[in-house]
Amino acid sequence: MDTYCHYILSRPQEQLDRLYHDTEYGFPVTDDNLLFERLVLEINQAGLSWITILKKADNFRRAYDGFVIPTVAAYGEAERARLLADAGIIRNRLKVNAAIVNAGRILELQKEFGSFRGWLDAHHPLPKEAWVKLFRKTFVFTGGEIVNEFLTSTGYLPGAHDVDCPIYKKIKAQAPPWAIME
Repeated sequence: MDTYCHYILSRPQEQLDRLYHDTEYGFPVTDDNLLFERLVLEINQAGLSWITILKKADNFRRAYDGFVIPTVAAYGEAERARLLADAGIIRNRLKVNAAIVNAGRILELQKEFGSFRGWLDAHHPLPKEAWVKLFRKTFVFTGGEIVNEFLTSTGYLPGAHDVDCPIYKKIKAQAPPWAIME
């Protein structure tokens, strides 16, 4: 399979993909709400193309109240129904439920580790397989591909960009967690 960098080069018309590749993918994320957003978006991507999620990203942010973790964790049946009726996002009961349940789980991690990022940092570095086991034990709807993309896209696992991609150097200069272990 070609890398995301090759895909971007072969499809210059895909501006959303290009913007994500150049400004977000693989860059270290330190804000818990942004980490949560990325986790929810990766969960929603399961079975769909990433461009579908990128096109709906603003709708997701609106629908999930900016991914403010305590707000989403407090969602009840009315909010679930609202989300399932929102044509601007992915209306999948399991994915909606995962966002709400996982927000609650992150609140628990914040109590113990100070932040979601603190929990990630406390377990870094782990091989991908160990990360997948840890995520499956901690969260819902987090299979191997979701965990891999979440960790790669937030700078915890290497491989977001080819080493000859100009973005690779920009990311490495920000000392993502994967680079510290090199």
